[in-house]
Amino acid sequence: MTGRFIRQELTSESILQYGAPEERMASTILGVGTGVFILAVIWVLTLLLCVFLSRASGTARLSAVLVFLLAVIVTLILVFFPRASETAATLKEIQIIDTFFIGRYFLISIMSLIFLGSTFLALVYHILEPVYAKPLRLR
Repeated sequence: MTGRFIRQELTSESILQYGAPEERMASTILGVGTGVFILAVIWVLTLLLCVFLSRASGTARLSAVLVFLLAVIVTLILVFFPRASETAATLKEIQIIDTFFIGRYFLISIMSLIFLGSTFLALVYHILEPVYAKPLRLR
């Protein structure tokens, strides 16, 4: 047992049956898979665009909401409709059991609540800030 995951030991027989670990592992970027890297790039670009568009005036300022919604839609599509594996799944694969499953979803739910709360506060105090009319000069 190593860390949070339970793995099957690699023996010479399992390497012959399943292939070497380097052959089975998908390509990684900075130590994470390509899907996680794509999601990180999407959200970094979304954050930058929202910051730039929040400084704009007029209707361009409201397009930050559209950028955010587009990023949410793309993220949901990538998460719920993953790409099918390119190799045939005829061989029995090593089963990895994630023992931190409940904790991970608890952290995601707390982070989602904090994000929604901060988005609401930004909407109330920054975007919907009232603009008062200048008083007329009376003679």
